[in-house]
Amino acid sequence: MAKNPHQKLKLLYLYQILLQKTDENHKLSMEDILRALARCGIEAERKSIYSDIAALQDFGLDVILQRGPGGGYYVASRDFELPELKLLVDAIQCSRFITEKKSDELIHKIESLASEPQARVLQRQVYIADRIKTMNESIYYNIDTLHAAISAGVQITFQYFEWVLNFSAQERIQKRYRHGGTRYQVSPWALTWDDENYYMIAYEPVSDSIRHYRVDKMEHIALTDQPRKGHRLFHDHFNPADYSRKIFGMFSGEEKIVRLRCENRFIGVLRDRFGAELMVQPLEDGYFAVNVTVAVSPQFFSWVFGLGGGVQIMEPQDVRQQFQQQLKQLLNDMLPFK
Repeated sequence: MAKNPHQKLKLLYLYQILLQKTDENHKLSMEDILRALARCGIEAERKSIYSDIAALQDFGLDVILQRGPGGGYYVASRDFELPELKLLVDAIQCSRFITEKKSDELIHKIESLASEPQARVLQRQVYIADRIKTMNESIYYNIDTLHAAISAGVQITFQYFEWVLNFSAQERIQKRYRHGGTRYQVSPWALTWDDENYYMIAYEPVSDSIRHYRVDKMEHIALTDQPRKGHRLFHDHFNPADYSRKIFGMFSGEEKIVRLRCENRFIGVLRDRFGAELMVQPLEDGYFAVNVTVAVSPQFFSWVFGLGGGVQIMEPQDVRQQFQQQLKQLLNDMLPFK
């Protein structure tokens, strides 16, 4: 009788069965294992299974035998625990820059890291307000290309677009390339994830400054053979996270050190925004002062305004005046609608 060719794969099938079917709440008896192997076209004896499980344990698979009623063999630990996988799934579902299609693909791959019963737990939708998924599927290739450029230390070219309204067209929301479609040429230095979007941080030679670009709005990225520039600005200690803290909503402005007067109850808000290394100074009862470096912009003023007077701009005087002017302009713009 010819030998079943599947017999050579017995150990691999056993490994797969244990990983897919078992966890600490779902165990397989020896009879269950033999039946599962039979469905794979493999006939086996108990004695060979004992030695196979011992071999898998020696290999590093954490297979445990729980004796008694309801017991059996199960995989006790994996590279990722179920709470960690849930965290990854939630992060993917909540990430606006990941498309619905790619979200489904990534979550399906994450499910393969768990047992089948655990995977069913992961198949849950996370509904969060205002988390609109991007429609730009090319962002994943953009990220890979940008990483390659950063690693190689070369400049890139690309086209950059924005969304505009055209009420005379059938598709009223249309894509329009900035600079008339002329390609940008910059030196990429870092990628950062801020406000649910991916940004490339780069040196822009025309303005001799650090600029950032939304990755999902970049198209036709190409690497050049020209070495990257901007070493003067991107020193060894450049930190993308620190850069993001200064740039509110990733809207640029002139960087300044601003002194804020804050109610004590807002220390958590300031810490979340500017990091744990804040140097605070006590003022009168219930208040503290802090100096922070920010990009002065309407978005920064909106952040201050949104805290309802609990955070006030003390210095410099020109930034206080800009804030007051924005408030007056906002009030004037609203008056016609009374």
